[in-house]
Formats: sequence, structure tokens, C-alpha cells
Amino acid sequence: MFRIQQLLGLLAIISITLFNTSCKGIFGSKNKVSPTTGWEYNNPQNGGFEVSKINDQETGPGLVFIEGGTFVMGQVNADPMYEYNNPPRRVTVRTFYMDETEVTNLDYLEYLYWLNRVYGASYPEVYRKALPDTLVWRDRLAYNEPLANLYLRHPAYHNYPVVGVSWKQATDYCSWRSDRVNEMLLIRQGILEMDPDQKNENNFNTDAYLAGQYTGLVNKPLQDLDPSGTGERSVRMEDGILLPKYRLPTEAEWEYAAIGLNGQYENIAERRTYPWDGHQVRNTTDKKYYGEFNDNFKRGRGDYMGLAGSLNDGSDITAPVGTFPPNDFGLYNMAGNVSEWVQDVYRPLSHEDVADFSPFRGNVFTTPVLDEEGNLAEKDSLGKIRYREITVNEAVTRTNYREANNINYLDGDNRSVLERGQWQSSTNNQTSTKKMYDYGQNSLINDQSRVYKGGSWRDGTYFLSPGTRRFFDENEATNYIGFRCAMDRVGGAMPK
Repeated sequence: MFRIQQLLGLLAIISITLFNTSCKGIFGSKNKVSPTTGWEYNNPQNGGFEVSKINDQETGPGLVFIEGGTFVMGQVNADPMYEYNNPPRRVTVRTFYMDETEVTNLDYLEYLYWLNRVYGASYPEVYRKALPDTLVWRDRLAYNEPLANLYLRHPAYHNYPVVGVSWKQATDYCSWRSDRVNEMLLIRQGILEMDPDQKNENNFNTDAYLAGQYTGLVNKPLQDLDPSGTGERSVRMEDGILLPKYRLPTEAEWEYAAIGLNGQYENIAERRTYPWDGHQVRNTTDKKYYGEFNDNFKRGRGDYMGLAGSLNDGSDITAPVGTFPPNDFGLYNMAGNVSEWVQDVYRPLSHEDVADFSPFRGNVFTTPVLDEEGNLAEKDSLGKIRYREITVNEAVTRTNYREANNINYLDGDNRSVLERGQWQSSTNNQTSTKKMYDYGQNSLINDQSRVYKGGSWRDGTYFLSPGTRRFFDENEATNYIGFRCAMDRVGGAMPK
């Protein structure tokens, strides 16, 4: 009997081993043979279908991994503003990456220098369009001229968060950063050589490179295994070398990352008021910093920094990024220092409109411009691929969307505006949004109103809570709103 039990146990172990080996052979990411056709991958003799050996996403410069999950998004404290624009609701956020700190003056100066070097001679307006509004520091009844003149460019402020940047400028910076990071990845791989002489349309743009409209200084191209090809080729997205684009985080992503419920094992007895444990703004968990403020904010009227010799947060205006302790995700200044732009268009009751999975309002669906022959149109004078909004005819057979601009879908569009007892007949969604919210009379809400999150150096404690939300016009800037970038996580939720 004992021998039979031993034999059965041995057979069970062998079966499990064979099953695991089989599964690894079928589903493993480093297969050499297709499990569905039996044809060998990466073999030019049988057609040359290529499968990359890279099966994970590299973490881009400056980014921190944020594992997604579910959380209760919205208001935690009582609303002293009586706006009730963020009632609590449970949503799920996908895994993504976010900048460890806010974008600094030095980061932005690097951007401005590149724009001036590449476009300055022929298209100076590109550089001027990107310049922050340094006059946001001026006050009719205060002396802030030194900040207006020095805050952006003096080396003493290099590590401070950039301000005076509109939502549109922040979005443009994200796009530029995407191209510079991907260009450096190709240089690091030895595929391209450094080219400091790029000018005008002859500059690296990720979309243009993938479309074959930018070549650059080729050092060592990849081998083309297609037997009908030339034997050499440029990088494709399927190779896994290039990263997704940097972008602004969505409101849900920003709030989720700020709260930082990391490693709680779903045993959440109460919601966090701030990006740290407890209901106080002072540190109560770290003996080294016990009693000190957890971020940079305004303690009360006329008190921005405390008493000389015993400063409360040590900063009269902004503070250098990373000055205060990070939250559980490793992110700095998610409560104070500067408020931050996010992608979303503002609506007072977004919980009633947006999805509970990756919630976001602001989608405008586009497609590349094609020429008369149906091929991709030539890139523009700045070296970028041209895009246009999809037409109603292109989406007529779809069930998940019917038009390009979904900014005011079900909240400001023709289907949701009631005027004089009848449905609004205007075909201009922006007009109907203005009428619905009485823009310029009783509100400043329109389709250019963008959400910004978090408190700043000039805010009280109420705005330090990640659930609070405010809005500002996407074309305007202030001395208390900055931004940080995010990036999609491709593939699995956990990095390898």
C-alpha cells in the first residue's frame, strides 16, 4: 500500500511538472514557435514574422509605478463652498505611471531651449507660444516684481515647480517630452546617432518616425527578416523599444495616486483625508519629522511660512520639489506646493456622467489625415503628423461612440439641454453648453474649463484633500497651478 501511495504521489508530481512546462511552452512570452500554427517565429526562411524578445515596459525617466485598483473617489470633508461637485463614488483606475515630482523650472527651461534651437529661426512663434506667463506673480497691492523677473530663470529656482503654464502649454510639454525620451531610447540602443542639428520639420517625432517620415542619423538599423524586404528596417512599436506618450493624468488617476492606498490589503476602515495617515496636517508617524508639516500650504490669513527661527513649512511661496515626505506610492507634494492640471473637462456632477472604469471626460477622437490616394499625408512644417477629428459618417456604424467630440456628451450637448420646454435644436455643442450653464452670467463652466487638483502654497487645509476639485480656463495660467506628467502602463499590472 505504501509503495502504491508513493507511486501515485510521484505520478502527481510528474503530472504537475509536465503541466507547468506545457503551459510555459504554450503561453510563455519567449516562444520560438507559434502555438497555433507551428510555424517558427523570426525565421526569414518561412516568411520572417517577427516577435520581440522584449515583453515588458521600461519605466520612463522621472516616473513612478502606480499599481491600479478600486477606490472611493470624491469628497471626504464637509464642503464649505457648498458646491457638492464631487460626491463619493467607487471607481477603478488602471495601472499607470506618474511623475515623482511636479515639473520644475529647470525641466521647462530645457523644453524652451530645445524649441528655440529647433524652431527659433523660422518659427519663433512656437517658442513664444510655450513661454510661461511670468507676470502671474504681479499683484496690484503687493511687491512681487522679483518673482516676476527671476522665478522662472534664476538658478536658485531651478528645482521649484514651474507655474504660469496653461493647460494647453502643459499638454504641449507632455508631447515634446514623449519625443525626446523615445529619441534617446533609440540612441541608447545604438539605432540612431545623436543629431544636434535638427531644424524645423527635420526633428524627431515619434509618430513621424513610425510612419517612415523621419529617418534621422541611422547608426545600426534593425535587421528586416522579411525575405522581400531590404534586410534593414527602422524600429516599429511592435519591437517594444519605444514608450507610450507622456500626458497629463486624468482626474481619477491623480486623485487615486494622491491618496496612496498602497498595501492596505482591502482592510480600509476609513477614508484618507490627506495623502498621509491621520487627520492632521503635521507628521505624526515619523519620529525624525514628528510635528512638522507634511506639505507646503497657507496656515491662515497672512501666515504663509510661520515665524522667523521657527518656520512652519519653510516656504513663503513654492518649495523645491521633493522637500516634504512622499506618500505611499513615492510621490511628492500631492497635497500642497502647487495645484496641478489634469486632463478632464470640468463638470459639477461628473459622478453621474463618466464611467466607473477609467473615468474621464474630455475625449475628442481623431484619425491621421490621408492624401487623395489614401496614404498618410505628409507631416506638417513642424515635423508632426497631422490629425483630424473623425466625422459622423465614419462613426455611423459604431455603438460605443457616434461623433468625434465627446467633451459635453450627456451634459451640455443637444440631448441634455432643455430650453423653453423643448429640446435645444442647435447643432453647436459649445453653444448649447454655454446656454446650459449660463456661461458668463451665473457660471464660468464651458468646454474649455479644465480641472485642477490639490492644494497649493496659497491654499488652506481644505484644498489639501485629494478629493477637492476646482477648474480654470485651459488657456489661462496662475502662480499656483503647475503640473506633472503621467504615462499608460502597457500589458500586465505588475512590472517584472
